[in-house]
Amino acid sequence: GSEAASEQGQEEEAEDRLKEHMDNLLDKSAKTRQAALQSLRLALSSKTLSEFLLERRLMLTDSLEKCLKKGKGEEQALAGTVLTLLCLQMGSGPEGEEVFRSLKPLLVSILTDSTASPSARQSCATALGMCCYIAAADLE
Repeated sequence: GSEAASEQGQEEEAEDRLKEHMDNLLDKSAKTRQAALQSLRLALSSKTLSEFLLERRLMLTDSLEKCLKKGKGEEQALAGTVLTLLCLQMGSGPEGEEVFRSLKPLLVSILTDSTASPSARQSCATALGMCCYIAAADLE
C-alpha cells in the first residue's frame, strides 16, 4: 500500500511541475519561457503523458503559439520541438489533428520566413512534417 501511495505522490509532484512549466510559457522573460520549453521537451520525450495533456492541450497549444509568434530563434526552435512531441503524445485522433490544424499556418509562416533563424525554420519544418504524418486527416 505505501509503495502505491508513494508512486502516486511522485506522479502528482511531476504533474505539478509540468503545470508550473506550462504556466512559465506565458512569462514575460524569454529566459524563463525557454527554460520551461526545455523542461517540457524533456518531460514529453521521456514519459507518456497523454491523459495529463489531453485536458490541457488547448492551453498548451495557445502557449506554444505565443512562443512561436513572439519568440526569436532558440525559443521558436524549442517551441517547434515541444509541438512535435505534443503531437506524438496526442496521436492520430481528433485531439492531435486539432493541435496540428491550429498551428499549421504559423509553422508554414515561420518555415517560409527568410528572416527567421535557421534553427527555428528547421524545427518548424520537422514539426510540420511529423505532425502532418501523425495527425493530419486531410491527405493533402
